[in-house]
Amino acid sequence: MSSLTGLFLVFAVLMLIVGGKQGAQALFGLLFNFFLLFLAITLIAWGFSPLVIVVVVGIVMLAVTIFLSDDNDQVTRVAFLASVLVMLVLMGLIVPVEHWAHVQGFAMEDSEELEGLSLTIGLNFLQIGIMAAILSTLGAIAEAAMAIAAGMQEVLQDNPAIKTKQLFGHGMNIGRQIIATAINTLFFGFIGSFLALSIWFVKLNYGWGAVINSKIFGAELLMLLFSMIAVILTVPGTAWLMQRDVGKQRVNEQMKKQKL
Repeated sequence: MSSLTGLFLVFAVLMLIVGGKQGAQALFGLLFNFFLLFLAITLIAWGFSPLVIVVVVGIVMLAVTIFLSDDNDQVTRVAFLASVLVMLVLMGLIVPVEHWAHVQGFAMEDSEELEGLSLTIGLNFLQIGIMAAILSTLGAIAEAAMAIAAGMQEVLQDNPAIKTKQLFGHGMNIGRQIIATAINTLFFGFIGSFLALSIWFVKLNYGWGAVINSKIFGAELLMLLFSMIAVILTVPGTAWLMQRDVGKQRVNEQMKKQKL
């Protein structure tokens, strides 16, 4: 048994022990999302448009992640709609920024590994860079949307008579509380993944200007900023959708009472 297999088994056992039924659903969702990612890579290799694939695969990944993480229909429905909305809005930002930044493709630091290999593989590296940037934000979007929707649902259960405007305010307060933690989590992940490369930059006597203008650093920093912006946009988006959903639900209940 390899160390990777053993570590995955430990992860799976802990998910089942600690998470129970929801842990098993989350584990299944993780494996299914891995299959979707492999399928997306295969379809791109066959010549399908990366932008079309990322929209379809992204929506399916969000659905699997969110609907398997909670049994409350209202929470999952609102979180999913908010996540899809933020993903589509973010695409309007990612597409032009990735185009202007020119960080797609391979960097100068990759030249040694690519020596002797052909780069004429018939793929649009700009679209692949856009796809990678969008996929990197999905986890942060889904996590923030679920946290806010579930928190607002708990507020609604504790105070069923709360006004919809007040509910929106509670949602914003919940979002403000998780923003700092979510952003720091993303930043720590960026530091962890970039640590070895940063040491390499120091060993190669890169100046600060050379690091900033490095294609690898620029691509990683853009993904970090996209994810942070995604978390921030998810807060008002989820709070607003939850407010609307509760408002529609109350209107429907009043109409039913009037008919009776």
